[in-house]
Amino acid sequence: MTPMELRSSFTLASIFSLRLLGLFLVMPVFALEARKYPGGDDPALIGLAMGIYGLTQGLLQIPFGMASDRFGRKRVILFGLIVFALGSLYAGCADSLWELLVGRALQGAGAVSAAVTALLADQTRDVVRTKALALVSAGIGLMFALSLVVAPLLVAHIGLAGLFFLTAVLAVMGMAVVVWAVPPAPAVLKDAGRGGLRQVLSNPALLRLNIGVFVLNAVQLAMWVVVPALLVQAGWVKDDHWQIYLPAVLGSFVVMGGVFPLERRGYLRAVFLSAIALLAFVQLALLWVSSGSPSIMWLAWLLFAFFCGFNVLEATQPSMVSRIAPASSRGAAMGIYNTLQSLGFFVGGLMGGQLAKSYGTQGLFLTCAALMVLWLVVAWPMVAPQRAAPSVTPHN
Repeated sequence: MTPMELRSSFTLASIFSLRLLGLFLVMPVFALEARKYPGGDDPALIGLAMGIYGLTQGLLQIPFGMASDRFGRKRVILFGLIVFALGSLYAGCADSLWELLVGRALQGAGAVSAAVTALLADQTRDVVRTKALALVSAGIGLMFALSLVVAPLLVAHIGLAGLFFLTAVLAVMGMAVVVWAVPPAPAVLKDAGRGGLRQVLSNPALLRLNIGVFVLNAVQLAMWVVVPALLVQAGWVKDDHWQIYLPAVLGSFVVMGGVFPLERRGYLRAVFLSAIALLAFVQLALLWVSSGSPSIMWLAWLLFAFFCGFNVLEATQPSMVSRIAPASSRGAAMGIYNTLQSLGFFVGGLMGGQLAKSYGTQGLFLTCAALMVLWLVVAWPMVAPQRAAPSVTPHN
C-alpha cells in the first residue's frame, strides 16, 4: 500500500472505530441495563430498542450514499456524525425505554457507513482494497473487544446514560478526524447518481452480496440477545464476559490474516463460501449447546469460530461491492449494501427478542442456522470479481 492509501485506510478506519465503539459499548450491557428503565420488562421491546438504529440507518444509507456521490464524501460524513452525536445525547437523557428507543433511532439516522466506505474505495486500488477494508474490520473488531472489556466497568460507574454521553464525545472526535486527518476527497462527479441506482439494483452479483450482509448482521444481533444469558447460565458472571470475548476476537484476527494470500491465489470464492458454512455450523452447534447445561469451553470455542467467519465476511463483502460497482455509482452501491446491513441489525434485534420470547433460545438458533444455509444457497453461484490493473494509482 502507498503512503496515501495507508493514511486513508487508518484515518477512515478510525472514524468507523470511534463511531462503532460507542455502539459496541452499549451492546454487551444493553439487554441487562435496559430492564431498569420503565417498560424494560418486555424482552421484545428491549430487542426493538436494541435494533431500531438499524432501521433508521437502513432508510437513510441510500440517500446518504447517493448524496456523497453528488455533493462530496466528507460533507455527508460530517453531517451524519452530527446527527449521530445528537441521537446519543438524547438517549443519554432518556427516562424510559421508549425514549431510549427514540434516541437509538436518531443514532441510526447518522448513516455514514456508505459514504466512508465509498471514500475508502475512491482512495485505494483494487489490488489492496480487501487489505484496506480488513484494516477497517480489524479496527472495528478491536473496538468490539475493547468494549467487551470496559463496558461492564464503565456501566457500573456511569450507567447506561453515561455510555451514551461518551458515545457523543466519540462522535465529535470522529468529526475532528474527518476535518484534519482524512486525505482530500475526489472531485464530485456532476453526473453521479443519475441512473446509478437502477444499475446497481439490477446487478445479480451485487444483489447476492446485499442479501448476504442482511443475513450476516441479522444473525449477529439476534445472537447477542441470548449469548450473554447463556454465558451467565454457564457460570460466567457478566463482569467477566470479556475474558471469553477478547481471546475469541483477537484470535480471529490471526485467522483473517490468511485470507490475503488465498485471495491473491484465486481462492476468494472458496474462502467466502467456507466462512458462510462455518457460521451455519456455529448456529447449529449453539442450538445443541443450549439444549442442555451450557459448557463455557464449548461457548468459548464457538464464539471464536463465529468471529473467524464473521470477520472474513466483513472484510471481503464490501471489497467485492466496491470492485463490482461502477466508480460513478460507488456511493449508491455502498448505500444499498449498508442499507441491507442496517436493516439486518434492525431485523436481528427484533427477531432475536421475539424468538427468545416465543420459542426460547433453541428456536432462535434454529432460525439463525436456517438463514445461514439459505445465504449459502444464494451465494453459491458467485464469481469473484476481477481486479483492475495494479498499475492504477490512487489520486492524492
